Amino acid sequence: MASPTGTSDAPFGRMLTAMVTPFTSDGAVDYEGVQRIAAYLVDEQRHDGLVISGTTGESPTTTGEEKDRILRAVIEAVGDRARVLAGAGSNDTHHSVELAKAAERAGAHGLLVVTPYYNKPPQEGVFQHFTAVADATGLPVMLYDIPGRTGIPIETTTLLRLAQHPRIVAVKDAKGDLFGGSQVMTATDLVYYSGDDLLNLPWLSVGAAGFVSVAGHVIGAQLASMIELYRSGDVAGALETHRRVLPVVAGIMTRTQGVIMAKAALKLVGQEGGHVRLPLVDATEEQVAMLRTDLVAGGVKLADS
Repeated sequence: MASPTGTSDAPFGRMLTAMVTPFTSDGAVDYEGVQRIAAYLVDEQRHDGLVISGTTGESPTTTGEEKDRILRAVIEAVGDRARVLAGAGSNDTHHSVELAKAAERAGAHGLLVVTPYYNKPPQEGVFQHFTAVADATGLPVMLYDIPGRTGIPIETTTLLRLAQHPRIVAVKDAKGDLFGGSQVMTATDLVYYSGDDLLNLPWLSVGAAGFVSVAGHVIGAQLASMIELYRSGDVAGALETHRRVLPVVAGIMTRTQGVIMAKAALKLVGQEGGHVRLPLVDATEEQVAMLRTDLVAGGVKLADS
């Protein structure tokens, strides 16, 4: 299967979503559902990239075998028309290396590698961890900087060092440091992606290539349009889109865990996102009712409308 072509200024595409993993009511992975969601995101929501087995894919509670089957299912479904990145992050460097090698064997187009969490390594440990994973395969790597989950940031000086690695090509930023990101983009060839839907437009304004979204499960087409408008010079149009989808972003990203609300949102638009795995729990009736209001306010067409 041919791999979609990236560009130096957007090596993984521009509109990506960290895709949910659908589970059945008894907790099994719904692999047919995996393929349906992937095709829906690419064919209906205008994605040119997908991130598989990230946090939103509930990677902390899926096994290595499940991750491999999920990745292969997505590649089979959309790998000829979208870049497919495999989450290969953990707080164990050896484990991350093994996940990266498995993803390469499965045919992934790239890797998403998060900062080691819980251990709180010093920056030298962070540098060596990412370097070891990038050395392990021939795949391009997107670093994932999210100190709210990992406990530590990837400091600007560390990013400048990591940028020297030929396969570390991008950063998914959920740190919100637009100034630090601007410094890194000015000094290196690292490509930035917004990893926080609350800051998508601000990241474009300082040079980000695109988004790795969660709200993109239901507003991917609108976010793709925002990117196109901004890049064409229609900043006012991009701002209008940004403001139009704010209720959707708020509904999915600010009420509880994003994956919980993303799966609820998929169901409301007629796509089966499945259940979550413990320790996460499915959205409550009250949360779903609020989300319904948010989606309608953001112009999202619901399945029962």
